[in-house]
Amino acid sequence: MIPHEGTPAEESVPPEWRKKIVHARLVSNGMVLMGSDAPPDRYQPMKGFSVTVNTKKPAEAERIFNALADKATVAVPLGETFFAAKFAMLTDKFGTPWMIVCEKPQ
Repeated sequence: MIPHEGTPAEESVPPEWRKKIVHARLVSNGMVLMGSDAPPDRYQPMKGFSVTVNTKKPAEAERIFNALADKATVAVPLGETFFAAKFAMLTDKFGTPWMIVCEKPQ
């Protein structure tokens, strides 16, 4: 994660925003997820999509769900469905909607 502080972006934000994130990158199992903090004048609540994480191992689905579930709103608890060994839907503490999927073996 890179804060505004110490970058050329530092001068374009108010002092209270200098510790906020201008660029974040998460790499896991060959996937890359990138993000940043949204300034208050540009922030809009997220709607109409979910970030979906697929895994082949039920234990990994459980680990991801438990990490995201802290202070989250869980819409569908982690469990088995007709299409998945493990499936869940939640909105994390930051307002990001997630789906966790561990498909059943073919």
